[in-house]
Amino acid sequence: MGDDSTVDLELDRAHSARMYDYYLGGTTNFPADREAAGRAMAAFPSILATARINRRFMHRSVRHLARDGMSQFLDIGTGIPTSPNLHEVAQREVPDAHVVYTDNDPIVLAHARALLHSHPAGRTAYVHADVTAPEALLAVAEVRETLDFSRPIALSLNALLHFVTDEHDAHAIVEYLKDALPSGSTLAIAHVTPEFDPEGIARLTSAYRASGTPGQARTRAEIARFFDGWELLDPGITPSHQWRPDPDDQNENVTSKEAACYAGVARKP
Repeated sequence: MGDDSTVDLELDRAHSARMYDYYLGGTTNFPADREAAGRAMAAFPSILATARINRRFMHRSVRHLARDGMSQFLDIGTGIPTSPNLHEVAQREVPDAHVVYTDNDPIVLAHARALLHSHPAGRTAYVHADVTAPEALLAVAEVRETLDFSRPIALSLNALLHFVTDEHDAHAIVEYLKDALPSGSTLAIAHVTPEFDPEGIARLTSAYRASGTPGQARTRAEIARFFDGWELLDPGITPSHQWRPDPDDQNENVTSKEAACYAGVARKP
């Protein structure tokens, strides 16, 4: 992982993980992130709600999978630690669950210790890696030491793939990751779509691009392709707030325009 003192934290440029932290009310963000987040909020005022809705989808999907017997989780694009983290949700249900977080933001690397408060019976690891190099990501020693690739693994790509543009062939990357996982593994995705507010999402994409973070919203059909060959769990691909909502979530009168994302979970046959 390297010594924190050798890491260039790149505080002078905005990063999507730190912008997301700002939307969620976190404190691990800096002037460049807040300025870029402000432009994104001006372009798409619902983005604070969108981030919180996405976060709740992650909580619900992890809780469902853990209750369904999943005990290994690989979370790519994890972002800044925001409690409850994925491992806290999973280990509440399965105390001995093993969780690997990966992100390409050097600030997350510097904050890795905050992620590593695993349940004593389980194990949590953090890897500094980029999803656009999936072969290298899966080859990292901490990934192989923490997860047993002969048993099912729950792969989480929450609010990540809209930052992987066609230039990097997002579908090929996801297929590589899926191929590496054994039968019974699962894939959870939440992904921005232009379908509920085309003009607003176009403005948001432009704001991110201006801050140095290219993004690509995708249609439901394009998002569905990520799940090709795997069996979607009920209720299939839905706006993110409609995927197995908790009673508390249902009382919030969230709209699909605010959610701005499709979400789904699928299992490998």
